[in-house]
Amino acid sequence: MATEGTIPEPQATRHAPPARHFHRCPWWAGPLMANPIRRLLENPERLLGPWVSPGMTVLDVGSAMGFFSLPLARMTGPDGHVLCVDVEPRMIDGLVRRARRAGLAERIVPIVCTEDDLGLANHRAAVDLAVAIHSLHEMPDIEHALRQIADTLKPTRRLLVIEPMGHVSMETWEFELGAARRAGFTVARRPGFRRRYGVLLEKRQTDGPRGPGR
Repeated sequence: MATEGTIPEPQATRHAPPARHFHRCPWWAGPLMANPIRRLLENPERLLGPWVSPGMTVLDVGSAMGFFSLPLARMTGPDGHVLCVDVEPRMIDGLVRRARRAGLAERIVPIVCTEDDLGLANHRAAVDLAVAIHSLHEMPDIEHALRQIADTLKPTRRLLVIEPMGHVSMETWEFELGAARRAGFTVARRPGFRRRYGVLLEKRQTDGPRGPGR
């Protein structure tokens, strides 16, 4: 296992993605994921509160209908913003409706992305914290997605990745950590999450411009 501050180079075979059944969460599952009962198992404030401060700009990758996005908007306050990225337009539509009902629409920046592009080109070096909760394994090109996320972060700012054990294999998790290292991240902390993989990554300082992302 890696110590804090390092992500070990995986075995050579892990530079290629592990065999996995690619599955994208369908739009109709959005209301189920946003169900308040889910808070009994995953409380957004308890899970994310230690890393969120008022006034932050937070990126929520794979936001769906906003189970984490809306609490993040409350935690960042009236001066904060949450960039909400999802590939399903109907997920984003549902998130916007929920944000309006909650009086949080002005803090939400909805972004419909594609499978190849997270749609973040206008937000380079603008994000204080990024979160990818149960979503990174759904990316067709995990390393490319991580590079795009890194580009949005201010220097030395952080990305919290959480993945569900069982649904995501240990092999896939180790590949994600290797992809994070290659995308310019180091481990800042390994939070202990029950029945979940979790890591808080920090964007490395670079001496000069980085090469192409792919």
